[in-house]
Amino acid sequence: STFGGNPLACRVGIEALNVVEIHRIQLFVSILPGSRRGATRRNAFRLGHILRGELEKISKTKVTTVRGKGLLNAIVIPEREDYNAWLVCLRLRDNGLLAKPTHGSIVRLAPPLVINEEQILECAKIIRDTVEAF
Repeated sequence: STFGGNPLACRVGIEALNVVEIHRIQLFVSILPGSRRGATRRNAFRLGHILRGELEKISKTKVTTVRGKGLLNAIVIPEREDYNAWLVCLRLRDNGLLAKPTHGSIVRLAPPLVINEEQILECAKIIRDTVEAF
């Protein structure tokens, strides 16, 4: 996001990398050595497929499109005055899930790479219940 380049965020990022380096923490990102990196990619692909499958079950009157790759996904909703990405994200927050509104009709979903299948299904349920309540 645009706000990621501010000085405070950069300083926090540098310190986080220092902690990782000092404590030799294993990261679940693309810098993992060979086999772990592949396993993480496969897991992201598999869980993203599950998430999109669950989101596709939502009524087309509430979610017109589900799209994404791996764990980076979005839902497109029919924008109305009383139903738009901002309002959906506020309601998702109230229901325990953080998402990012983009434009007026797109809700971005980017769960952490360490998420598991049970948590993905819980997220899908929160999203489904939230948008169907509008």
